[in-house]
Amino acid sequence: MTLNKPYFMLAILILIVEVLIALHLDTGFIRHTFGDYLVVILIYCTIKSFFKTTSKVIAIGVLLFAYFIEFLQYINIVNLLNLQNKKILSILIGTTFSVFDLIAYTLGVLTILSVDIKIFNHD
Repeated sequence: MTLNKPYFMLAILILIVEVLIALHLDTGFIRHTFGDYLVVILIYCTIKSFFKTTSKVIAIGVLLFAYFIEFLQYINIVNLLNLQNKKILSILIGTTFSVFDLIAYTLGVLTILSVDIKIFNHD
C-alpha cells in the first residue's frame, strides 16, 4: 500500500469544503444536496489514496456504501439504536432519508468515475 498523493490532496481539500459547509450552512441546496454529492467523491478519493484497485470497483463500492447509509436513515437507525444523543454518530449516519440524496450520491460517483477514466486515464 502506497500513498497516492494527488488523490490524498483532493480528499483533504474536499474534507475541508465539507467541514466548512457543515459549520456555516444549516439549510439549503449546498448543505443538503451538494454536500452529499461531495461526500461520495471524498470517500472515493480517500480509498484511491491508499488502495490500488480499479476505479469501477471503488466507484461501485462507494455507491453501495452511500446507499446503505441512506437505507439506515430510511429505517431510522439512529433512533432504533438510541443514538440520538450521540451528536457525532447522528451527524455521520444522518437522520433524514431522501431520494434526492440517492441522486446526489449517484451523480457524485458518476462524476468522479468519469474524471478518473477520461482525464486521468484510469480504468
